[in-house]
Amino acid sequence: MSHQLIERSPDLKRLREEGYNIEIKSNYLVINEVPYVNSNKEIGVGILAANLTLAGDITTTPNHVAYFAGSHPCHADGTEILHIKHSSSPETIDEHLTTNHSFSNQPQEGYKDYYAMMTTYIAIITGPAQTIDSKVTAKTFPVIIAPEGEDSVFKYRDTATSRAGIGTVSKKLELNKIAIVGVGGTGSYVLDLVAKTPVREIHIFDGDVFLQHNAFRSPGAPSCEELEEIPKKTAYFEKIYSSMRTGIVTHDYAIDSSSVDELAEMSFVFICMDGSKTKQLIVEKLEEHGIPFVDTGIGVQMVNEMLHGVLRTTTSTVSKREHVRKGRVSFSDDDGDNEYSRNIQIAELNALNASLAVIKWKKLFGFYKDYENEHSSMYTTDGNHMTNEDTL
Repeated sequence: MSHQLIERSPDLKRLREEGYNIEIKSNYLVINEVPYVNSNKEIGVGILAANLTLAGDITTTPNHVAYFAGSHPCHADGTEILHIKHSSSPETIDEHLTTNHSFSNQPQEGYKDYYAMMTTYIAIITGPAQTIDSKVTAKTFPVIIAPEGEDSVFKYRDTATSRAGIGTVSKKLELNKIAIVGVGGTGSYVLDLVAKTPVREIHIFDGDVFLQHNAFRSPGAPSCEELEEIPKKTAYFEKIYSSMRTGIVTHDYAIDSSSVDELAEMSFVFICMDGSKTKQLIVEKLEEHGIPFVDTGIGVQMVNEMLHGVLRTTTSTVSKREHVRKGRVSFSDDDGDNEYSRNIQIAELNALNASLAVIKWKKLFGFYKDYENEHSSMYTTDGNHMTNEDTL
C-alpha cells in the first residue's frame, strides 16, 4: 500500500525523487535524516512527520501541523525556533517511532500538497544547521529497495526511469530473453548497458576466463585478488550484475554446433565475437528462427604511430537480411592486418561499439525513434565520421 501511495501521489513521489528519505508509517508521512541545530548549538538529525489525508490511495490537501522526533530545533545561536512551535508532547506514530514536538506554520493560502508543506518545514529546521555546515542536507538519496512481490528484475528501484518519467517507454524493453554471444571487450559493455533495462533474462555465452588484459577493456575495476582467481568471464560478470538485478544466466562455453540451438528461444541476440565459421553458424540459426540480431566489429590499424579505428554495427531483422552476406559481416577466421588483436587497451572503442549496438536494439523495439531504419553503420575515429547504409 505504501509503495502504491507514493507512486500515485505526485507530491510524495517528488519528495522521494529529490532525495528525501521518506516512509509511510501508520497513516503518517515520515521523513528521516532531517538535520537541525540543538540547544547546545550542535547539529543533530531528527525525523519529521505529518498525518496523511487521503482520497483512496492518493494524497489530498494536508493539514498544516507537523511532528518532530528529536530535541526542539534551534537557531544557530541555540535559541528555539519559536515561530513554528506548537507543543512539546509525545505523539506515537507506531511502535518504533514517537515524536517529541509538534509544529504549526500555516501560510495564509495553506499548503497545496505534502511536497510544499514538508519542504517548507525542512527549510526552516535545516536552515540554521546549514549556516554552521553548508554540506548538511535532508536530501540523502537512500537506496530504495524494490517492494517484496513487485514484478521487477531489479533488486532496488529504477529511480532513473521514474525520475525521467519514461516508464511507459522503458516497458517496451521487457523482453523475455536476449543473448550476448561473447562478453569480451565489446560484449561486456553491451552487458553493462542491457543490465540496466527490464529484460527478464540476459543469457551470456563465453568459454574464456577473465585475465589481466581483460580488465583494461571491460567495465569496472577488478582487484588483484579477483584476477588471481582466474574466473570464467561469465561467472565474473554474473557476480557483478547479480548485485543489481536477477536474470543473468551464464553459459560458460562458446557457441558451436552442439549448443547453437540454445539461441532459438531468444527474442534478440548481440553477436560480439571475431569473424569465424562459428559466427556463420550462429547467423544461419538466427535467420532460420526469425530472430533479429546485431553483429559488432572493431578494426584498428597503426598509421604513423597512431591508431586508426573503425567500428561496425550490422543489424539483421526479418525485414532485411541479405546485406549481412554481402561484405558487411566477415565469416573468416583471418581478418588480415588488424591491430585490434594486439592493441587491446582501447576500452573507449569497445564501449562506443557496444553503445551503438544497444541504441540500435532499442530503436528496433520502439524505445528510440528511428527515421532511417539503417541496418549497417560504420563509425571512423578520424573525424568522428558516421555512415548509415542498408536502409529499409
